[in-house]
Amino acid sequence: MLLPLTLLSLACNDSSRITDNPLLAEFNTPFGAPPFDLIDDEHFLPAIEEAIRVHQLEIEAITSNPEPPDFDNTIVAYDNAGELLGRVNAVFGGLRGAETNTRLQEIARETTPMLSAHSNSIRMNEELFRRIESVYEQRFDLGLDHEQLRVVEMYYRDFERNGATLPEEKQEQLKKLNDRMSMLSLQLSENQLAETNDFKLVLENEEDLAGLPQGVISAAAEAAQRAGLEDKWVITLHNPSRIPFLQYSERRDLREQVLAAYGNRGNNNNENDNKEIFAELMQLRQQMAQLLGFNSYAEYFINIQMAENPGNVYDFLHQVWEPAVERANRERDMKQAIIDREGGGFGLEAWDWWYYAEKLRQERYELDDDEVLPYFTIDNVREGNFLLANKLFGLTFEKRPEVPVYHEEVEAWEVFDNSGSHLGILYIDAHPRPGKRQGAWCGTYRSGSWKDGERISPVVTIVMNFSRPSGGKPAMLSWDETTTYFHEFGHALHNFFAMGQFGRTARSVPRDFVELPSQILENWAGEPELLKEYAIHYETGQPIPDELIARLRRAEHFNQGFMNVEYLASAFLDMDWHTADHSAGISDVIGFEQESMRRIGLPSEIIPRWRTTYFGHIFGTGYAAGYYVYRWAGVLDADAFMAFKDSGDLFNRELAERFRKYVLAENNLWEGMEAYVRFRGFEPSIEPFLIQKGLMER
Repeated sequence: MLLPLTLLSLACNDSSRITDNPLLAEFNTPFGAPPFDLIDDEHFLPAIEEAIRVHQLEIEAITSNPEPPDFDNTIVAYDNAGELLGRVNAVFGGLRGAETNTRLQEIARETTPMLSAHSNSIRMNEELFRRIESVYEQRFDLGLDHEQLRVVEMYYRDFERNGATLPEEKQEQLKKLNDRMSMLSLQLSENQLAETNDFKLVLENEEDLAGLPQGVISAAAEAAQRAGLEDKWVITLHNPSRIPFLQYSERRDLREQVLAAYGNRGNNNNENDNKEIFAELMQLRQQMAQLLGFNSYAEYFINIQMAENPGNVYDFLHQVWEPAVERANRERDMKQAIIDREGGGFGLEAWDWWYYAEKLRQERYELDDDEVLPYFTIDNVREGNFLLANKLFGLTFEKRPEVPVYHEEVEAWEVFDNSGSHLGILYIDAHPRPGKRQGAWCGTYRSGSWKDGERISPVVTIVMNFSRPSGGKPAMLSWDETTTYFHEFGHALHNFFAMGQFGRTARSVPRDFVELPSQILENWAGEPELLKEYAIHYETGQPIPDELIARLRRAEHFNQGFMNVEYLASAFLDMDWHTADHSAGISDVIGFEQESMRRIGLPSEIIPRWRTTYFGHIFGTGYAAGYYVYRWAGVLDADAFMAFKDSGDLFNRELAERFRKYVLAENNLWEGMEAYVRFRGFEPSIEPFLIQKGLMER
């Protein structure tokens, strides 16, 4: 929903600023997508300043309204306020994640305290809260429907959790905490990106390439060319470079060097060191939680999640941890057996795990990447996602080169619903760049909304860091990259399907529910019925053969002990940081981490997937005390997929429509377990999840 230009004109001291700044004018582009071709870095600071001013005027209009508070003049008015600021921030935040630069980082450092102060001024605005509280207290007498009741209750809870009921003195303390925490989070993330980009392992001689497949060598040569290093090869810490090197390099010393660089990001006692910053953030989060009446930040965060309290999270993690460690230990022993058989004369270390896992995979399952990868080109995997969306929900996709993009590698697609009507725009940004943070994520440049009874379609983006084309061959994805593509595409579908009337509740789900829509799609990726339609050899044009599918299926639980242990170790670490008492200060961040890992018995041959100093998920608030959610939602997605399997039709349209309705579309009405039970008919059990992960026998 776009802010009317008339209101903008009233808000501006100089109306020319609107037309001069594409972020402040209505987006006159195909489908209302951001005009990336017109946006310059220097547009952001004045746009954010202007959008804050407009938002302040909108809040003042609500609080100065002489009419008694009611649903329309308070709740709906507040829900509609801040549209311009949300739009500008969506573009700024999207670019900062996918295509940042020094200037955008400078602007972020300037605007972060500005935005924090603005947020504080709203969340602790007594007049605004009293109006919301008034509607909340009389909500059952206003004739509101279920959706309206829910948005009232959500807004009241938001204000309560953000300090609106605190005395003035404590509100001032909370404001200072929020301001400082926002800057610490920004600095942690910037340091992480710098540490990732700064490392380059330069291979000078062909002997350094021992064991590497030609595709990895070609990619390393092209990385060296981009770095201005002719006739050399470069290995970076980005997954498409680092993981294949650890997987294939015969140079044990170089594998150790790469893993050490990866595992010590933010822990190098340099200008990008994150230890002291992280320690301060943990102390401030605890202080914030205690100001709001909670014992710990974990208690504060989990209080509104499906898990309800930290004890339930720990119980769940231990339930998965024990069989995962048992399996990982068996995997370790098999790898050590290979080392001993080859006369290695050393014990398995963390930098050896990927290398001997690959040997074991080829030995036990006769799987070689040179045989498998040609079926999983990046275009094939994209088409597999589109095909699945069509089979389940009737969606179709058409590439739109006329839609502006922020980088030449980004593709824009129009998404059509099963009726043929426009559903939204999807950006796909697939490959790593120096300005892109690590990992994969889904976001929106415009969330789906309603205006005057008309649907405003979403503009959604999925951003990944997948292998590039190299050596004259197309980009070919590993199985982990393939399932990640399906995962992020599932988040995109959630954004396309959310249909609530109010911004606050349109896609409001607990954090430990939000990974269900994404993770369930991973289940289809390896099913033969779908594989044979999208896994097409890029040279022969032939679909993946049944015999190769059978070998892939036999290996589906391969290395799952390791995968679960490295993930769970990080989930425990996150919980330990956010439940511990930090009131006396934190003198040794790495020592805290080591003690956390000692308590759970982390095998020495495995490091946590995310160590403290580069644990990007918890630098911000989205997954802080919530990294557990991927496995929690895994219980839901395994059970939900079982419904399709048990129906005898993997693409059961009736089940898919129920899933779309209750899990993806009606987040405005039902939340968490209530939504799931409406889809499934009962609560899930953990057994399908443990079986799926290879942690329990069928």
